[in-house]
Amino acid sequence: MPHPLATSSSEEMGPALTPSPDLLLPRSIADKDLSLPNGTPVDTSSPASSSSLLNRLQLDDDLDGETRDLFVTVDDPKKHVCTMETYITYRVTTKTTRAEFDLPEYSVRRRYQDFDWLRNKLEESQPTHLIPPLPEKFVVKGVVDRFSEEFVETRRKALDKFLKRITDHPVLSFNEHFNVFLTAKDLNAYKKQGMALLSKMGESVKYVTGGYKLRSRPLEFAAIGEYLDTFSLKLGTIDRIAQRIIKEQLEYLVELREYGPVYSTWGGLEVELSEPLEGVSACIGNCCTALEELSEDMTEDFLPVLREYILYSESMKNVLKKRDQVQAEYEAKLEAVALKKEDRPKVPTDVEKCQDRVECFNADLKADMERWQNNKRQDFRQLLMGMADKNIQYYEKCLTAWESIIPLLQDKPETK
Repeated sequence: MPHPLATSSSEEMGPALTPSPDLLLPRSIADKDLSLPNGTPVDTSSPASSSSLLNRLQLDDDLDGETRDLFVTVDDPKKHVCTMETYITYRVTTKTTRAEFDLPEYSVRRRYQDFDWLRNKLEESQPTHLIPPLPEKFVVKGVVDRFSEEFVETRRKALDKFLKRITDHPVLSFNEHFNVFLTAKDLNAYKKQGMALLSKMGESVKYVTGGYKLRSRPLEFAAIGEYLDTFSLKLGTIDRIAQRIIKEQLEYLVELREYGPVYSTWGGLEVELSEPLEGVSACIGNCCTALEELSEDMTEDFLPVLREYILYSESMKNVLKKRDQVQAEYEAKLEAVALKKEDRPKVPTDVEKCQDRVECFNADLKADMERWQNNKRQDFRQLLMGMADKNIQYYEKCLTAWESIIPLLQDKPETK
């Protein structure tokens, strides 16, 4: 019987672990013959070409949405000030045609700790599956204001992405705890009832002791582990460099804001040069606005995706470790049976059950890894195209600003 998460493809995991070339090459930016020195095709017609590709990617998402029967969104953050604490809640809206839901639409409010509770319950009840990561809960006080509009919006997007990841999963989306999270008006009452029953698989994994030592991972899972280590390392490096670039952009922005008004002040002293100098000042002001927009886009759209996938790789590593524990338990029990001379039917049955758990872990992990790879390719393709588009817009705005003052600089003052 085919595994419920498996796709029709029967490819080995090896090829899936190789970063896709389409992450590096902008496939359809143009049909021009021009290319960069490395052979990458480029478009010289219009910067809008990158936006058109983004629109096509979004259209693919819309077409995929036509086959879905569960839609969840996170919006409308609200600040609550109580005697003991201050916190933010988010509205979680659900629309569905699934029979598991009593109503076609729900709207509840949840705070961060509720999302954290949901993730913990999913890890307990679905230990063989990859659970999407949540954004980090703790922030450095004095550096990031967790009640600022920018921070709250960034967190809202991350929480929305978290629920959408679960919604798109063919197993996690049917989880009892997820259903309650989406529908219960009083989630705290549900938590107190202690209804969180672990599945048989959850029980077996939860009580696996640390006394079993794995001999060696199968090659395909060893390859997954190596890939995740390299992937998270590379993303961490990109994240650190990107943060330094943004920091330098903001420092440059401060200098530009001081630089532009100097020309305007100078123009007040030079009657014949006042118009060109005012033009230069306005041009620098336009460049400031463009750079500020670029930095905001990098901070709000680029960095969060990097951090999400760094956390995602850690989540996958944790699932891989759980799989290793179950395999180690199976190997230990198999060895114990081999050493026993007397025939004890109960032990082979126990070993059989353990073998079933290993096979279940293997199948679920491989299916989730394939799904994760597909999502990663799509997310990073869209991320890099978006980054290219924003940079094109930035340089285009700066070019337009500087070109606009050329006529002023070329005009010769009339001699009297």
